[in-house]
Amino acid sequence: MAKNTICVWYDKDAEAAATFYATVFPDSQVGAVHHAPGDYPSGKKGDVLTVEFTVAGVACLGLNGGPVFKHTEAFSFQIATDDQEETDRYWNAIVNNGGQESACGWCKDKWGVSWQITPRVLTEALAVGGDEAKRAFAAMMGMKKIDVAAIAKARRG
Repeated sequence: MAKNTICVWYDKDAEAAATFYATVFPDSQVGAVHHAPGDYPSGKKGDVLTVEFTVAGVACLGLNGGPVFKHTEAFSFQIATDDQEETDRYWNAIVNNGGQESACGWCKDKWGVSWQITPRVLTEALAVGGDEAKRAFAAMMGMKKIDVAAIAKARRG
C-alpha cells in the first residue's frame, strides 16, 4: 500500500466503483479487497469493507462506510486528456454509466464522485494567461463536456 492514499467513502459499492474505474482509465486497477472481520454500524461480518485501487496511477482506498457521508464537488478526480476522442471516451463512460453531466468539464459518476475531464488545451490556455486565457475561459463557461476544437479556436482569437 502506498504511503499516501486517497480514501474515498462509498455507501456500499466501493468494489463496483473501483472495478468500473479500472475498466475506464489507463494505469488503473483493483487491488486487495478486505472484508469486515465483524459487524459494524453499516454492515455485517464478511461484507466488503475496503478496496485498494488505483485510478490513473493514483493510489486510492474505497471504504464502504454507509450512507452517513455524501460526496460533494469539494473532492474530485481531474483527468487530463490529449484530444476530443479521449475526452469523449472518459466523459461518456462516466455519464452513460448512470452518472450526470455538470458544467465546465465536470461530471459525476453514479456513486456521486465528481470528475473533471479536462483537455490539456484548456489547462495550457489558462497557464498562458492574458487574453488567450480569458477567451478560453469564456468559451469553457458555456460548456458541459469540453469541446477541444472550440477551446483551440478561442485560444487563437
